[in-house]
Amino acid sequence: MPSTITINHVTRIEGHARIDIHLNDLGKVASTQFHVTQFRGFEKFTEGRPYYEMPAITARICGICPVSHLLASVKACDAIMAVQIPEPAALLRELLHCAQFVQSHALSFFHLSAPDLLLGFDSDPALRNIVGLIEKHPEAARDGIALRKFGQQAIERMAGERIHPSWTVPGGVNKPLSADARDHILTGLPIAKSIVRRTLKNFKAMLDDFPEESAAFGNMPTAYAGLSGLDGEFKIYDGALRFIDNAAKPLATIARPLDYAKYIGEATMPDSYLKAPYFKPLGYPEGIYRVGPLGRLNVAARMGTPEADAELDEYRERLGRIVQSSFFYHYARLIEALYGVERMEELLNEPLITDTHVRAEAGVNANQGVGIIEAPRGVLIHHYKVDDNGAITWANLIVATGHNNLALNHSIRQVAEQFVDGAQLKEGAVNRVSAVVRAYDPCLSCSTHAYGGPAVDLRLWSPNGELVDSWPKPE
Repeated sequence: MPSTITINHVTRIEGHARIDIHLNDLGKVASTQFHVTQFRGFEKFTEGRPYYEMPAITARICGICPVSHLLASVKACDAIMAVQIPEPAALLRELLHCAQFVQSHALSFFHLSAPDLLLGFDSDPALRNIVGLIEKHPEAARDGIALRKFGQQAIERMAGERIHPSWTVPGGVNKPLSADARDHILTGLPIAKSIVRRTLKNFKAMLDDFPEESAAFGNMPTAYAGLSGLDGEFKIYDGALRFIDNAAKPLATIARPLDYAKYIGEATMPDSYLKAPYFKPLGYPEGIYRVGPLGRLNVAARMGTPEADAELDEYRERLGRIVQSSFFYHYARLIEALYGVERMEELLNEPLITDTHVRAEAGVNANQGVGIIEAPRGVLIHHYKVDDNGAITWANLIVATGHNNLALNHSIRQVAEQFVDGAQLKEGAVNRVSAVVRAYDPCLSCSTHAYGGPAVDLRLWSPNGELVDSWPKPE
């Protein structure tokens, strides 16, 4: 008789999700469903608020990546004001964003995914967590804590607060960086860099230990999207949004942020509060693409900092020009962390970094604005429309995890088909289904927003697997 395995709580992620694995009569996987079970309506309840309040409001979407929402929001507000922010302010925003990348990637790799990688996917689930990691691999645990602390303290030195800082404002930032704060951050950079170097070396030494996971963790041809400069250089704060296919062939370039809706459609799914963006020219659901570390490294021609460029070259020598397996999000994430500390050092040594001209002043000069940046988890888009007084009349957020939704669903099914056998069910096999979700480092609190409203099916099943009732009723 058909049966269902339910992972009621996908652990070691930000937010809440459930996975259903449906088995056929032979105990083999017939289908899977990824249910994001929380809902937050920031687009709707911000209507009527002044546009300049949006950075502070939308930063509250998430406690892990508030800086990313702040920066996407202030870029949308800059567009409404129709201003070009001072160069020192742009440098400071990028510096803040690099610190955000370092701390967020440290959290994802060390705290959320390292228990699987260092303790084993089949290890005792009671110990397969950060506490078990501290016991078995104290050096790695200390490195993870120290690297995240460095990123968080750098944010605090610049912006005054580690979480939800009010430093970034429409038109720039609200105060310059002091020489003392710059020097304190520079002092911590060598240790941060040594941690990332060591972690990359250790991770590369482990790659051959995971052949099955490398082959089955979302190893599929898709398109990819990410920001890059005119010469293809890796970018996280500015640049054009580029789409490529699985052979690195260009599909589209979005240089003007307002044009994003020509290329990105947003579908709703009947069993999840998470939207499903897709690449419009390929249609839904064929227009699947991936963002985040894997997508960015596939899109970029080069990183733009010396050590990260060398690591990218080795990454491609090992895995190819286009890397398809989502298992390697971890590898790409560490290369980005190295870029983050290198780029922070470059920015801190810029003569303009302590310049006092850090804000442009203006009012409403356009009735809509779009801000696009790279959050640690991928492309983040804030789109606001305002009336002539600057009050929000409409807002839409397309968050990184949403871009990856279709890919996540495909990856979950692939892992389940490879590892789950209903006749000989093992906990480690089910853990791998959750682990492929962790590879994407989803932020579900960020991503569950409504464009209009999500369509959700409610279904009542009998104990023998028969559908008893559903809502809405079939027409």
